[in-house]
Amino acid sequence: MSKAVIALETLSCPSCLKKIENAVKGLNGIDQNSVRGVFNVSKIRIDFDEKMVTIEDVEKVIEDLGYPVIKSKVKAA
Repeated sequence: MSKAVIALETLSCPSCLKKIENAVKGLNGIDQNSVRGVFNVSKIRIDFDEKMVTIEDVEKVIEDLGYPVIKSKVKAA
């Protein structure tokens, strides 16, 4: 499992964060219990299996919802 912190453009409402969390949880390879959004700093923390899903896949799902990703930081667990 790898860990990632994904920085987003400033989110305008907590329901936007929930929408992003739910979309990310729907991806295969994501540890659903690890998905944590932090609204006041517009970041998402996840644990994921790089054999099943890439950080680019996660970023694409978020951006397809209309929320630009500023940067992602990944570290192997």
